[in-house]
Amino acid sequence: MALVFRWLLRLAGALVLLVVLGVGLIYFLASQSLPDYDRTVSVQGVTAPVEIVRDNAAVPHIFGETDSDVFFGLGYAHAQDRLWQMTMLRRTAQGRLSEVFGTRTVGIDRLLRRLDLYRLAQQSVEAQDAPTRAALTAYAAGVNARLAEINERALGRGAPEMFLFDVTVAPWQPGDSLAIIKLMALQLAGHLQDEVLRARTSLMLEDADRLADILPDAPGSGIAALPEYAAMFPGLPRYAEAGPDPDTPLWPVPARGLAGASNAWAAAPNRSAAGGTLLANDPHLGFTAPSTWYLARLELAKGGVIGATVPGMPVVLSGRSAHLGWGLTSSYLDDQDLYIERLNPDNPEEYLTPDGYKRFDSRPSIIEIKDAPPITLTLRWTENGPVLPGSRYALETITPQGHVVSLAWTALSPRDTSMSAALAVMGASTVREAIAASEGYIAPSQNLMLADQETIALKTIGAVPRRDPRHQSRGRLPSQGWRAENRWQGRMPYASNPEFVSPRGGILGNTNNKIVERPFPNHISYEWGDTQRINRWQRLMQSREVHTRDSFIEAQLDPVSFTARSLLPLIGADLWFTGQAAPEGTPERQRQIALALLADWNGEMNEHMPEPLIYAAWLRALQERLIRDELGPLAEEFKHVEPLFIERVYRDIDGAAAWCDIRQSAPRETCTDMARLALDDALIWINERYGGSLESLRWGDAHQATHDHPVLGEVPVLRYFVNIRQSTSGGDNTLQRGRTSGEGPDPFQNVHGAGFRGVYDFADPNSSVFIISTGQSGHFLSRHYDDMAQLWRRGEYVPMSLDVNLARAAAVGVTRLMPRTP
Repeated sequence: MALVFRWLLRLAGALVLLVVLGVGLIYFLASQSLPDYDRTVSVQGVTAPVEIVRDNAAVPHIFGETDSDVFFGLGYAHAQDRLWQMTMLRRTAQGRLSEVFGTRTVGIDRLLRRLDLYRLAQQSVEAQDAPTRAALTAYAAGVNARLAEINERALGRGAPEMFLFDVTVAPWQPGDSLAIIKLMALQLAGHLQDEVLRARTSLMLEDADRLADILPDAPGSGIAALPEYAAMFPGLPRYAEAGPDPDTPLWPVPARGLAGASNAWAAAPNRSAAGGTLLANDPHLGFTAPSTWYLARLELAKGGVIGATVPGMPVVLSGRSAHLGWGLTSSYLDDQDLYIERLNPDNPEEYLTPDGYKRFDSRPSIIEIKDAPPITLTLRWTENGPVLPGSRYALETITPQGHVVSLAWTALSPRDTSMSAALAVMGASTVREAIAASEGYIAPSQNLMLADQETIALKTIGAVPRRDPRHQSRGRLPSQGWRAENRWQGRMPYASNPEFVSPRGGILGNTNNKIVERPFPNHISYEWGDTQRINRWQRLMQSREVHTRDSFIEAQLDPVSFTARSLLPLIGADLWFTGQAAPEGTPERQRQIALALLADWNGEMNEHMPEPLIYAAWLRALQERLIRDELGPLAEEFKHVEPLFIERVYRDIDGAAAWCDIRQSAPRETCTDMARLALDDALIWINERYGGSLESLRWGDAHQATHDHPVLGEVPVLRYFVNIRQSTSGGDNTLQRGRTSGEGPDPFQNVHGAGFRGVYDFADPNSSVFIISTGQSGHFLSRHYDDMAQLWRRGEYVPMSLDVNLARAAAVGVTRLMPRTP
């Protein structure tokens, strides 16, 4: 027995030793790719020495003799810190993820190949102006210099992920940067999904008048009635099951409600306490680790530029120079239309056009798949755009037999000059110059918020499709592709894009809200990203005669929900303080406690409070009860509470209270019944999920920001090192926006919000501040992987200064790129 025991001890010791050695080896290999910020490197592609000064937040301040050398330095810095991220973005745009991840990403590759974004990006290189082509070429050379250094010095393949996945990193090309901006357009586009959902919902609802309730227009003048989808395409079933999206975080198409969003506001000198213009911007995207954003400063010939970049692109998308600040919000411009294309029954390779049947423009495309045979796709294009797979976007549920669906989209231009326009904005010194420079911007459409030393402005940039006033569905539903009046007729003139310069009140702002009321086809959009946050923003802006940098920060971080303040009195009107005393532990007692908490609540979605969780769960349960009866399984598509729908129902606008009655039941339920039942549903769910007393709940426990690594975040054990989770305030409809997932066992996880925040003060430009949600590095062993995460969570910022002495004072390293002599 003693002998057996000794051998067991030896075996256990050996296993422990093997584990320690294995962990040590993994750490050694992974750490090899950690960049050394304090060294001199000999590189090809620069004309003179380039200096990259990393301040104490690892923000690179890049100096060179020429602009091309500076862009070279940015490419090198991006590749140092975010090589894996850049590689994945490029592979996604190319439709080549399956070469690395196998069959699980075939659905992504199929869609991206059919959209053809990468080929269109390569074609667009020649459309750029000369300075942009030079910047793209220099940037690509900088990336490739880092790749050469990795290969020459065996720097752990450049990123720890490269050891887990066999990824070949091809040299960077100028067109790769253009492909990433097109991929961002896909991530910010939502009108395609809206058209499909509107069509599916109209098929499902027996009362056509109820469509305006569940898919309401933003407040403002109404429009003429639309044709019923079933009338345009008879024979479709009321409901058809849609295929699931690929089960992978790499899926580039956001769920409905998770497309682009953002906040931006500006104050003129007469509304600024210090007498200079102010600008604040926080673009909203899906959270990842590392963040989509990367902070950088470029010292160009026209002066310094500092702000937020996206690795893979040589441009500051939101930032400032010494003379101009700029920020972006999603404009919600309707730049997508779906077309139902009728196939020739005698030849499926032809489709119907206004001039008769015509052959598809077709070509094959081969998808290589790891550990599986390759797949050959036939890519088909119509005059309207590419033919999409029916298995994506639930298109099979709205497509009649003998038809296919094509997409018209401004981002599908082979002469997309958006990059040239974005770089020209960086070089502008006045608002007027920036507006003029943006004329060539195509997609994704944005609201460009601007502030120079004296002027503030907002301009919607991006190509606006010219639609025929006789368009069947006005772009709100998929339409018949063979009818001439449904087809796009070019582009509207840039001058007609909404523009606001030097408003009389001295304040400009956008929270993705409706900004203009125009009749179709000059309408810009029928779908807007916000009807709620804008009300709170107006209150904060109007509550002060003058503003400061700190008041703009306060507005960015404001967690008060106008929605909660306006809806709770409506849905609880007959429940507040009306019940009799109930015994402890009974459902009635729990309901009384919940109502008492909400009655004293001011609508602040504070992470430390229980009321936001009770409110959010109640509204979610209420909408579920209201729509499940009419929509059945389609109710699963409405993952987020629509405040305008709840308001229409409880104000009984145009008979909307009909949603409160359950048609299958004999009694006639009232809206008060629904509110009470939904509150009970919510309290049961809360008890099952969180337990304990209602008073001890924390909204932040449910509303955790999920900065997850798109690949390693699913690996057991490793995910605890690469995923960043944080308790956060805010919610779906607060200025401190933290959009919830709306699904799964944790429907209130914070998955979409301000990955970047910046506030620019032109009274004292060097007092400007910015922050990103994770850290500069994409390497999980780097201290800069998450060093800004807690600052971001606490609402803190880092200095946004163009003073090189401040950057050098606490630099974590200085990289010098020296021209390599032959």
